[in-house]
Amino acid sequence: MKLKSDVHILNKRAKFEYIILDRYTAGIVLYGTEIKSIREGKASLVDSYCAVEHGEMYVKQMHIAEYRFGSYANHEAKRDRKLLLNKKEIRKLEKATKDTGKTIIPLEIFINEKGLAKMEIALCQGKHTYDKRQSLREADDKKQMDQLKKHIYE
Repeated sequence: MKLKSDVHILNKRAKFEYIILDRYTAGIVLYGTEIKSIREGKASLVDSYCAVEHGEMYVKQMHIAEYRFGSYANHEAKRDRKLLLNKKEIRKLEKATKDTGKTIIPLEIFINEKGLAKMEIALCQGKHTYDKRQSLREADDKKQMDQLKKHIYE
């Protein structure tokens, strides 16, 4: 039995702000009310980042709204959450972030076919202002081309 989930919470600013160098998929350690809020789509990756502490990877500043039916045992909205990665991957990412200008950014939260919450993270390097302008220009050109194609085929 495969579960198909429509939950895909994206960090839309990540591709605009950073150059993505390498991608990883990690599990997330969550409380019961947190997974229920994620399944409702009530989470945000804006301003969140990942850091290695004591040989373990954590996602910081990720906002998961409190569960509306939660009781006194509801979770904190912006607590640090542990990510589940192999030791080898954690060491590789920790070594890479020692370089200047590189950081680990969460790209997406999704529910896999087993019903577990997963996070796609990426090793990134910050873009310069001129790179961001180039990205905007490319997106604008693509939009104009799509409009022309649509207009021609109508």
